Amino acid sequence: MTINCKGQLINLAYPKIMGILNITPDSFYDGGKYKNESDILSQVEKMLTGGATFLDIGAYSSRPGADEVSEAQELKRIIPVVDLILKHFPTAMLSIDTFRSQVAKQCIALGAAMINDISGGKRDAKMIQTIAKCNVPYIMMHMRGNPKTMQQKTDYEDLAKDMLFYFSERLAVTKSHGIKDVIIDPGFGFSKNLEQNYTLLKNLNLFKITDCPLLVGISRKSMIYKLLGNTPSTALNGTTALHMFALDQGANILRVHDVKEARECVRLYEQLQA
Repeated sequence: MTINCKGQLINLAYPKIMGILNITPDSFYDGGKYKNESDILSQVEKMLTGGATFLDIGAYSSRPGADEVSEAQELKRIIPVVDLILKHFPTAMLSIDTFRSQVAKQCIALGAAMINDISGGKRDAKMIQTIAKCNVPYIMMHMRGNPKTMQQKTDYEDLAKDMLFYFSERLAVTKSHGIKDVIIDPGFGFSKNLEQNYTLLKNLNLFKITDCPLLVGISRKSMIYKLLGNTPSTALNGTTALHMFALDQGANILRVHDVKEARECVRLYEQLQA
């Protein structure tokens, strides 16, 4: 199970780590933390040396209830950061967390390796054709509505069945455009309540039927800290526990805030499989 990133084949049969770098002022855990070039480069170096294969750069907060950000503002935030990182770390594999085709196109032109789209191509009609033309891997997530409305859209007849139908439809679209490398993200916390998140995690292996790599993004999320009665800043232990379960259920990529700890989790999991 490989994906082609900038001409390099990456084997996802061995779980990989995607480090999160939010350059937004309002992300739920690290919003506003990386405000200058020095802070950004220091965090990038920390994640790469800690074992991240990919870095996911986001300039649009998708936390529940987040305000809209204009395309111009998103570009103003993200373009200088992508340029900065790749000048200092030219071999870094950057994933761009955006649902806008113009943001995707400009970041790929600078050297980004893949696109991570929370809307699965539904919020920008040009996104799928942009991915096909640029020939980069595409992460598509399951979500209903948008970050402002998604938590009012948690009514499902059958959660797993409804999500598999969603992915089969979206995969048919990507296939029709000739997109070769698609990764699916079940979207923990996106239009799902706490109980649904755990039902989804328990049944994660069902999504292997898509024959696509699975990305899991549960790092420090409310499904952990609300259940444990703590906060995002104290949710690392719970995150690590669920990461091990996700790996056992077939996760190929863990999208995380804490790269070193996630890499240790993967190392222990791989030893158990040896």
